[in-house]
Amino acid sequence: MIIDRIEHYSFYTGLGDRIRTALEYIRTTDLERADTGRHDLDGDHLFAIISDYKTTSREAGKLEGHRKYIDVQYMVRGTEWVGYAPLSGRIVAARYNSENDCVLFEGEATFFRFEAGMFAVFFPHDLHLPGTGEISTPVRKIVVKVEV
Repeated sequence: MIIDRIEHYSFYTGLGDRIRTALEYIRTTDLERADTGRHDLDGDHLFAIISDYKTTSREAGKLEGHRKYIDVQYMVRGTEWVGYAPLSGRIVAARYNSENDCVLFEGEATFFRFEAGMFAVFFPHDLHLPGTGEISTPVRKIVVKVEV
């Protein structure tokens, strides 16, 4: 897992062409004005999903993991708390769904404050619980799905 501010994106461009493209897309696109929904950057190999939603309680969610994609998440507007846990030793709560590349897990997480201007990279061995907050607040976030 990587957590940083987008102005430091150049430190991570060596992680591969698709991650570099994802970070450059985030850095150069007017995400405040972009339409919500899916934006193809390279078909199913690389695409962005822009969402507007309200945060929910930690108890309402489960840790999620992905097998086919790396998540590059960027907070456009608002603040949420995101949980993180390593995959190793976790108990599956819901089997892998290949349509949305997601498997849910039980267990504790360490939470970090995810504010506007920050990005996080979650690899397949990184579980995460995004979209939480002590009170429900609106956020705008982009998740760029990077095929492994």
